[in-house]
Amino acid sequence: MDNDRVEAVKIERNGILLQGLLGCPTGAQGIVLFAHGSGSGRLSPRNQDVARHLRSRGLATLLMDLLTEEEEALDIRTSQLRFNIGFLAKRLLLATDWVKRHELAQRLGIGYFGASTGAAAALVAAAIQPELIQAVVSRGGRPDLAAAYLDDVQAPTLLIVGGYDHEVLRMNQEARERMSQTQCRLEIVPRATHLFEEPGALTQVANLAEQWFSLYLHSRQPEVNHYV
Repeated sequence: MDNDRVEAVKIERNGILLQGLLGCPTGAQGIVLFAHGSGSGRLSPRNQDVARHLRSRGLATLLMDLLTEEEEALDIRTSQLRFNIGFLAKRLLLATDWVKRHELAQRLGIGYFGASTGAAAALVAAAIQPELIQAVVSRGGRPDLAAAYLDDVQAPTLLIVGGYDHEVLRMNQEARERMSQTQCRLEIVPRATHLFEEPGALTQVANLAEQWFSLYLHSRQPEVNHYV
């Protein structure tokens, strides 16, 4: 796979089918799984921009829908799944298990990039599997929705917030204080709002994320199946 070729993949586990986009540059040491915010998915332009930047720096990426097509249709009508952090975290865990078995990605160190409510799901999933997840980056995240799990997150975590996103900034400052058991840093992008739509703001997010993942993601040994 060349350095910016992305292929459509199907993530199937336990009767659940999720759509994804996998990009795996030659020589990658790590892979970043994207957990999207409420009402978003694998085609999110902002996350695709960040993923493209990460691949250009030699990091593999997996963007996927956390909901099936049927669930997405339900959520559009009712909004009942997009804030169900436990449900979304389980889907992220499902995708992580798929990555561990994929021939191109099974040796890569695993990190999470979460946006908005997806960041809460990423923190919960990282807390559940501390021995596996090597780094987490949150963009405009809602760590308050993962409050019960913050003390258990061991992966080095970068919280990125827009300087004008005042309420979310307060939530992230409180989360940083809670996460004293791991390396946790808060980066504020000046004059940026929640979606980082201001000129140059998303580029700053991508650069910060790439630096964090490059620092902490490293290749790992695949799990050995001892059963015959």
